[in-house]
Amino acid sequence: MIIINCQRLLKNTKISGITLFPFILLRRKSDRHNEILINHEKIHIRQQLELLIIPFYIWYLSEYYLKYLKYRNPQLAYLNISFEREAYANEQNPNYLEKRKFWSFLKYL
Repeated sequence: MIIINCQRLLKNTKISGITLFPFILLRRKSDRHNEILINHEKIHIRQQLELLIIPFYIWYLSEYYLKYLKYRNPQLAYLNISFEREAYANEQNPNYLEKRKFWSFLKYL
């Protein structure tokens, strides 16, 4: 995991952080100390590894577009992606990745 500040790249977005294996890109330098955000992104790193990276992105985008067709709302579509649901549900648990079972995101479909 490599944490990079990408203020320029993310400045005109609502995104605080994004994971593109093996990088976690953060909008603000201060977010390096945001344990909840970093844990959320670490969960995405694990998901990406489990799905061998490229299939993760295919699944993520496919699920996003299916949810978008269902809800007709980009934010609601994003929040209902199984990967995001797992990450948001467990981001405040610093020990989650130690106990997490393989492909746990499937519980959030």
